[in-house]
Amino acid sequence: MTVLRLQGVSAAPWGSPLLEGITLDVAGGEVVGLAGPNGAGKSTLLKIAAGDLPLQVGDVMIAGAAPQSQARRSLARQLAFLPQLSLLNFPYTAGEVVSLGRIPHDTGNAIDTAVANEAMAAMDVADLRDKLYTQLSGGERQRVQLARVFAQVWGPGSPAQRLLLLDEPTSALDLSHQQLLVRAIRELAGSGCAIVLVIHDLNLMAGLADRVAVLHRGRLAASGTPSEVFTAELFRTVFDVDVLVGTHPERAQPMIVTHAE
Repeated sequence: MTVLRLQGVSAAPWGSPLLEGITLDVAGGEVVGLAGPNGAGKSTLLKIAAGDLPLQVGDVMIAGAAPQSQARRSLARQLAFLPQLSLLNFPYTAGEVVSLGRIPHDTGNAIDTAVANEAMAAMDVADLRDKLYTQLSGGERQRVQLARVFAQVWGPGSPAQRLLLLDEPTSALDLSHQQLLVRAIRELAGSGCAIVLVIHDLNLMAGLADRVAVLHRGRLAASGTPSEVFTAELFRTVFDVDVLVGTHPERAQPMIVTHAE
C-alpha cells in the first residue's frame, strides 16, 4: 500500500525552481534512497514531503490524504522527519529529547517509556539517558535525534501507515553506529513503515535501499533498484565522475569504486 505519493511536484520556495515534475511513490515497508549531487534537490524534496516547504505545483499525499487536510497531532503519529541539522539548545537530558517523539501519542506513560527505551537501545544511547543534550558530542547528539524520530513511529499505538524521512542520518556516526542505524531502519521497515532517506555513502545506500531515486538539477534522473540505477554511465552523467561499478563479493548488490588520480 502506498504511504507517500508525490505527483508532479515542483517547488520554488526562494524564487528559483528547486524541483520540477517529481513523481514518486513509496510503499509501506519500503526503503527508498534519494541520491544526487549537492544542490540536486534531495533535502528540498524531503522538506516538501514533511510539509516544511510549500509546493508550487503538484500533490503530496500521506496515507491517501493531503497533509494539510489532516490534524497536526494525527499527522505527527504517522510522520517523523530528521533534518540535516537538529537545533536544540535547551538543557534537556538525552532521555527527555527521545521522549519528545512520543508526545503525539496517547499510549500512556508505561508504553511511551518502553518505546523510548527500545529506540534508545537501538541507537546505543541508553547510557546517555541522564546526560544533558547540550553537553553531548556531535555523534551522540545525532544518535539521540535518531532515537527520537524512531520513537515517534515505533511500537504500540503507531498507525499502520507510517513514514520516516531521514536527511543524512549517518552524519557524525562511526562505522559501528552506522551499522546499528542500518539494523534499526531494517527493523522499522520490517514493521511496515515507509522510509525515505538521503545518504551520501552510495555503497551503504546500495545495501540498504530497496529502490533508489536519483535527482539531478531538480529533476528525477533515474529510479529503480540499486542494481538498475547505479551504473558507470549514470555516475558520469549525473555526478560528473568516472567510477567502476562491480558486484559485492558477498551480497547481490552493486559496489562502487572511484578511480584514483
